[in-house]
Amino acid sequence: MKIGRLDGNRLGLIEAGRVIDVSGALDALPAQRWPALPGDQMIANLDLLKPLIREAARRPDAKSFALEDARFDSPVATPSHIIAAPLNYPLHVQESHDPAINHGVHMPTHEGFETPIDKYGLFLKSQTGLVGPAQGIELHWPGRRNDHEVELAVIIGKGGKRISRADAMSHVAGYSIGLDITVRGPEDRSFRKSADTYSVLGPWLVTADEIPDPGSLDLSLTVDGAPRQRSNTKHLIVDIPDLIRRASAVYALNPGDIIMTGTPDGVGEIPSGCEIHAWIERIGDMKVSVR
Repeated sequence: MKIGRLDGNRLGLIEAGRVIDVSGALDALPAQRWPALPGDQMIANLDLLKPLIREAARRPDAKSFALEDARFDSPVATPSHIIAAPLNYPLHVQESHDPAINHGVHMPTHEGFETPIDKYGLFLKSQTGLVGPAQGIELHWPGRRNDHEVELAVIIGKGGKRISRADAMSHVAGYSIGLDITVRGPEDRSFRKSADTYSVLGPWLVTADEIPDPGSLDLSLTVDGAPRQRSNTKHLIVDIPDLIRRASAVYALNPGDIIMTGTPDGVGEIPSGCEIHAWIERIGDMKVSVR
């Protein structure tokens, strides 16, 4: 099932090149009182909503429109965490020896550690920086290099703390395409990657049952039609179950939390006015404008 959030917080089911408005299914969400539970309410109740979404799509009065006419927001509205993995593809580790990327501060060396993540750990991005492809990217830090990074994004469905590797995948609600936009410089990663609009998620969520092996997905990115990044998630240094294990050892994960799994080699600058086209096998593709 592919489900997306559209303008006005409508819920859409994507089928056969069309978007079916199934917003009525959201009426089944339980009422909330202050303080709201952490995480995303729709993702937390996804199992409840799935049959209602299918039922709403079959209604004779269900409205639908062409996919190309849709403007998608992030499929997750209120994550409590956006967790990201640095240096998680071997060829990206190699290219990060370039001083234009590491600025002499964020060196990719990890002598004495099995992986870069064993040395540097995971990092957080601000939730307020999350947008969908319809909002696009607003560049910050004029005059500095702002880079694209395409990543498989894992969306947590069932929360938990200290999740074991063996149980990790049962906590996944689905997957999306993620763009981890970053300005190069000496500051901490979380600061440089947390500007407003620097976390793009979309165009929709593909439920976990649709992707039995997220560890073997092709992914690519172009800028104004020019190829920049191409790889496969089989090259992840730390795989998805272990990323969930590591993250939940420190943070109590909640429904809707997003784990950006890392980017392959080919990162590069995105100028104002360009268009990014990102694609991941079995998920789809999204176009994102940069301003």
